Amino acid sequence: MLVDTHCHLAAEAFAADRPDVLRRAREAGVQRVVVVGESPAAAEAAFRLAEADPMVSVATGTHPHDASEWDADRARWLRSALGHPAAVALGEIGLDYHYDHSPRDVQRRAFEAQLALALELGFPAVIHAREADADVLAVLRGMPGARVILHSYSSGAGLLEGALALGALASFSGMVTFKNWSGDDLIRMVPLDRLLVETDAPYLAPVPHRGKRNEPAFVRQVAERVAQVRGMPAAELIAATGANAARVFGFSSPLA
Repeated sequence: MLVDTHCHLAAEAFAADRPDVLRRAREAGVQRVVVVGESPAAAEAAFRLAEADPMVSVATGTHPHDASEWDADRARWLRSALGHPAAVALGEIGLDYHYDHSPRDVQRRAFEAQLALALELGFPAVIHAREADADVLAVLRGMPGARVILHSYSSGAGLLEGALALGALASFSGMVTFKNWSGDDLIRMVPLDRLLVETDAPYLAPVPHRGKRNEPAFVRQVAERVAQVRGMPAAELIAATGANAARVFGFSSPLA
């Protein structure tokens, strides 16, 4: 099955036409969509979407941009939110040293605490890494039992190699279709049984939609490009990544 393993469908960018966005995803063959709730408000909106549409599942956590908001109350909220039947992952969490919206030591504490919670509760953790490869890998190595997904991967080969050695999965987004993309070797590095595809919508729309709002239907272009890089039929790539998503997120079967 074709799965968009990471999108922000609860974002304001979709306020006017979410039902149409999901309809277009179905028409494009998308079976499942994992919506990220990177704050309590976004998570509550994502859970409402999931309650209304069985193709929607939810990942929730505190984004590194908002790490300064991580405290005991947020930790209690997150533990409770992960009890929702639609919750399939904790994230996105990690480190972002490009924007530094939260101090780096605060980011790391929030990352470590949430990764520990994912490990305790048995959820996969969706990892955001930007200009912080060494520190992200250090945190992952400190919790080798955690199941992690490197989302919209575009960092260096060192982080990818180190995370794969720990059993991580890696997901690629519309960036793989951009003219300035130079990471085909990264795509080939990931074992087929640990590869995922995503949109990160409304961001990073793939070619030929570059410059427009991204949406889950466009994950097909991502899958086709990844298949091309790996030298395999798109249908086989979609089947493999769909099976991987079903395994890591606990999807029982494709929707009818």
